[in-house]
Amino acid sequence: MQFKFFYPVLLVALFLTPAWGLAATVTLAGLAYSGDSKSIATRFPFSKQLELTQSAAGNSLNKQLAQALAQNQPTNFTLQQGALSELKGQDQAIVVALVITGETVSAERFGDVAKLLTQVRAQAMFFDFKTMTVVRAYPFSFTHLDVIDHYPSPAEMAERFRSVYYGEQGKAGILARFTDIVSKASIPNNVPRFVQVNQVKIGDEARELMPDELKTPGVAETWAADLFSESLSSKTGIPLLPYAKGHAIGSVMSMRIADGDVYMLKLPEPDYTIALQIPRFKKIKSGESSSGASYIYGAYSNIKIQEPTSNRVYLEADFKNGEVKLVPASQDTTDDFPAYYDAIKGLFVKLSDNLAGNKSDWLKSSTASPNIAQQITSTQELLKSCK
Repeated sequence: MQFKFFYPVLLVALFLTPAWGLAATVTLAGLAYSGDSKSIATRFPFSKQLELTQSAAGNSLNKQLAQALAQNQPTNFTLQQGALSELKGQDQAIVVALVITGETVSAERFGDVAKLLTQVRAQAMFFDFKTMTVVRAYPFSFTHLDVIDHYPSPAEMAERFRSVYYGEQGKAGILARFTDIVSKASIPNNVPRFVQVNQVKIGDEARELMPDELKTPGVAETWAADLFSESLSSKTGIPLLPYAKGHAIGSVMSMRIADGDVYMLKLPEPDYTIALQIPRFKKIKSGESSSGASYIYGAYSNIKIQEPTSNRVYLEADFKNGEVKLVPASQDTTDDFPAYYDAIKGLFVKLSDNLAGNKSDWLKSSTASPNIAQQITSTQELLKSCK
């Protein structure tokens, strides 16, 4: 299977001053792309193609965003539209953009069928136009997985990619999710504490089971950091600074507004850091019948959250999570990585859900740490202070 992973220069950032909380008006910047502006067409080919197609048809993505938000007005501020150049010279100007941070498109053939994976990762990002610092960012993504009876043509790939932006079967796509997030977002009025995944270690046993695109030095680490950051942010509501080793150079990030300029954003030092380890994945057959076999795909991770200044550790434990996958007897080849992906993503999501205050039986079965309940409680209080 050929996976193409495109990694963003910008993930999630947060930097506030007390005056920002007084802002009653936010300007909509529209669509934006993270990272080097010269490589946008290479890193986001399908997103860029969709953008150009819609613009040529007279119904640009920016126009669609504006119309959707006009029908779903934010509850905590007034949203206005206008050229960003008009904001220059103002003492205070908050801008919100739909920032596309990652795009994945891959196709794989299994006998007479083909599996098509399309994914976009994005964020609703608020930033201070005067100081070019990020006020708040909400990460989200959409993944479409389809199985068809032939290898998809470029036109079919592009059509299925549209569902990532526009949704399918009642599931909101990128555009609708952005609109919903902005309508509920707020501009905080205090200076919070910052959280960041700053260390990632992938064990050899785990790395060798990853697709080739993840085996490039630094790529798998960035992928894991992004996956955990999005899970924690979406469940607890806290923003996270991006994994600097994969997203910033000297804590400076680049973002290009569609049909606009390139802006550079700075990152503050984190008050709390997260260290991730993924030592291995494991596959165990759990059952077999004439129709096929079932397997448990396991993911393992050590997660440590601490305050670097005092070296106080809030959470440090080994976790595991298993996901069951049924393989039909008629299927002579199996791609294991999507199942391992579900297992590690499930681990991060379930842990984040517990940190959000939603206790589950999974926690007891996932770790042997004797004081895990106390660690979770301490970390919950920490995360509340970062909102």
